[in-house]
Amino acid sequence: MLRKSVLTVLVSMALISCAGTAPATGASGQTTAPQKFAFGLWGDMPYKKAGDDVKLPAVLHSINQSDIAFSMYDGDIKDGSSKCTDDVYTDALKMFGSMKKPVVYVPGDNEWTDCHRLNNGGMDPLERLAHLRRMMYATPMSLGQTQMALEHQGKPGEKFVENTRFLHGGVMFVAINMPGSNNNLVLNAKSCSNKSARKAAQCDAANAEYLERDSANVVWMSASFAQAKAQNALGLVLMVQGDPGFDLPETEDMDESQAPGVSGYRHFMSQLVQQTEQFKGQVLFVHGDTHYFKLDKPLYNPGKVLPNLTRLQTFGSPSLHWVRVTVDPAASQIFQVHPVTVEQAKN
Repeated sequence: MLRKSVLTVLVSMALISCAGTAPATGASGQTTAPQKFAFGLWGDMPYKKAGDDVKLPAVLHSINQSDIAFSMYDGDIKDGSSKCTDDVYTDALKMFGSMKKPVVYVPGDNEWTDCHRLNNGGMDPLERLAHLRRMMYATPMSLGQTQMALEHQGKPGEKFVENTRFLHGGVMFVAINMPGSNNNLVLNAKSCSNKSARKAAQCDAANAEYLERDSANVVWMSASFAQAKAQNALGLVLMVQGDPGFDLPETEDMDESQAPGVSGYRHFMSQLVQQTEQFKGQVLFVHGDTHYFKLDKPLYNPGKVLPNLTRLQTFGSPSLHWVRVTVDPAASQIFQVHPVTVEQAKN
């Protein structure tokens, strides 16, 4: 598992190095170099209880007026203390449907993992996940007014359909359902029943779901890296919702990134490290859940940085902004990350 974050960069522009180029074939059959393009990152909005509804239109307008090819939304279409009723998902589809360019969505904990909470309606998270899969992934296409085809791990509406990938401009993009709340891993009886409508049997079912999905996630990630290598991809962008615990404090006696509260991420993150070590390109790991922008190089061994792994944490409620990433295949620094602050959404 990756350890405590270092080298935090909180600036308006940050450059991430990546080696290699991925040739593309034009209509004439000749090899052409990938072209420069940009994409957007956003998530953890709107939270109605935080008054985000009045801020959101400015953010959507900002993204729509930009020159991005597509955007990726890293989960949490609602806040964590409101009910998980069907209108939450239909409202999200309306939001994504207002976007001019394609939108790739990955689920967050607020729309399924945490639905067992009494203030969320005491609903069954696994039933909500099944509903989410049917609603949000009804076709193989992306969301948005302009759509693009995505490769899915599962069939429309079925298990793991939310895990997607696509190749664009010489970069492999991968979205994986790894949400907050410890990736749906229930640790003990207290965490099962605290402010929750769940019973022991439902907690056991949650842990079984975690194990099955975690294994599927690793398979999808590994296959995506293999495909990226086969395509000579410039880099790989991997998006999840949950914060896997990069920022937990470290003491002399204990590495807090190994704390039980983030144990649901350990297996996946250890596999991510192995895949990244064997990949010549740059890996941009994107997540939400913590609600403020951060770009850094996390430690994965004492005093050692994994050179080709960069973490990008996106904005979230009540700070409704987004992140624009430019991919320039001709530059030595191919990923150029620009936080976009929206004036009307400032606190």
